[in-house]
Amino acid sequence: MEVLSWRTVCLLVLCTVALLRPAAAIRFVIDREECFSHNVEYEGDTVHVSFVVIKADTPWHYSEDGVDLVVKDPNGAQVRDSRDKTSDKFEFIVQKRGVHRFCFTNKSPYHETVDFDVHVGHFSYFDQHAKDEHFAPLFEQIAKLDEALYNIQFEQHWLEAQTDRQAILNENMSRRAVHKALLESAALIAASVIQVYLLRRLFERKLGTSRV
Repeated sequence: MEVLSWRTVCLLVLCTVALLRPAAAIRFVIDREECFSHNVEYEGDTVHVSFVVIKADTPWHYSEDGVDLVVKDPNGAQVRDSRDKTSDKFEFIVQKRGVHRFCFTNKSPYHETVDFDVHVGHFSYFDQHAKDEHFAPLFEQIAKLDEALYNIQFEQHWLEAQTDRQAILNENMSRRAVHKALLESAALIAASVIQVYLLRRLFERKLGTSRV
């Protein structure tokens, strides 16, 4: 019984290590084009992709043009694209294992800060590796739980990036509103000064005419 217990612990540790899958989440500044590579080791895996344009390099610029993202497989064939979007989230099934390229294109004249996240979901069928049939269902449930937890983290990261974008937009809008109010106040003051000046000139003219 003791031997079985130790064996179970060892297999669980190995299972946990095997479930560590590649993921990449970065935030970068794009000028015209930026490309990233990500290796996918197994065909049939599901690749989850998300990006959010956080902000432009100037607080005075606001645009919904977005960026383009093109995904290509190891042969250079396009497998997915997203055009003119400030944020997007999608997934695709890997048809050919190897290095996939993710290329962003920025069409605006401003530098953009982009949050980019990639997660490769790989589900291992442990019944092919474990001889004891009692372990296979356990490993399968652990793998499903691990995938579900990572999907939650993936969604959470995307929502946090969306929140950062909205906070920056709100701050910029507030700043523009303050500047607009100041400009309007300055314009009203200038108009009042001009009116006072014109009225004064008019009274001076009338006074000069009455004296004659």
